[in-house]
Amino acid sequence: MKLEISQLTKQYNDREVLNIEHLDIEKPGIVGLVGNNGAGKTTLFMLMLDLLRPTSGVICYHIDEQLTYSSTENNKWKPFVGAFVDNSFLIDFLTADEYFRFIAQLSNISNDQLEHHLAFFSRFIGTDILGTNIFIRDLSAGNKQKVGIVAAFLLNPSLILLDEPFNFLDPSSQNILKHLLKTYAEEHQSIVIISSHNIQHTIDISQRILLLEKGHIIKDLDNHNERAEVELQKYFDS
Repeated sequence: MKLEISQLTKQYNDREVLNIEHLDIEKPGIVGLVGNNGAGKTTLFMLMLDLLRPTSGVICYHIDEQLTYSSTENNKWKPFVGAFVDNSFLIDFLTADEYFRFIAQLSNISNDQLEHHLAFFSRFIGTDILGTNIFIRDLSAGNKQKVGIVAAFLLNPSLILLDEPFNFLDPSSQNILKHLLKTYAEEHQSIVIISSHNIQHTIDISQRILLLEKGHIIKDLDNHNERAEVELQKYFDS
């Protein structure tokens, strides 16, 4: 999987909220997306998922050497991309068990495959979600977050987009999630992009960090051995 973004802009009337001239992400691993409120992080995710249409530009998913899909061209890229942006992704009148089975049935995933997937996330899910007959709408904010994150991985996608994945999670769940994200990216050779205001968690798990300001990528930082920490602290402390 390779993600390629070219001349991507988004405007509302005369106000430009995103302008990315060029961005390639092709190495498997975790990429952090950071910036203050209004930097354009969520807008970028929404454009990548074709939930917003760009004012100009193109987002291409290179699945392999033969397959390339544009995000606005067709839906063939969707099985290769998993995402959780907010609770609007959930069907909240279902229980978590029903929701996972619904996605599995739509995607021709067997019960055995679903059980294997849920087992991978068992420590993260905990004991308060599955088998409880509680509707998603009645779960705590943290447990809703867990359901959305687990669902994003259900198809074993090559690219995963998670917007503020650490929100609402207790410290233990945050640490478990960090381990799961690193393990998944390594075992599946996938790209995981996380947008987060939690700079330390982002530094802890990302190999590359993109810093957005007013819709522009102003820094593209190599974070191996957490080398981006000083530069990010300097930026956010200024």
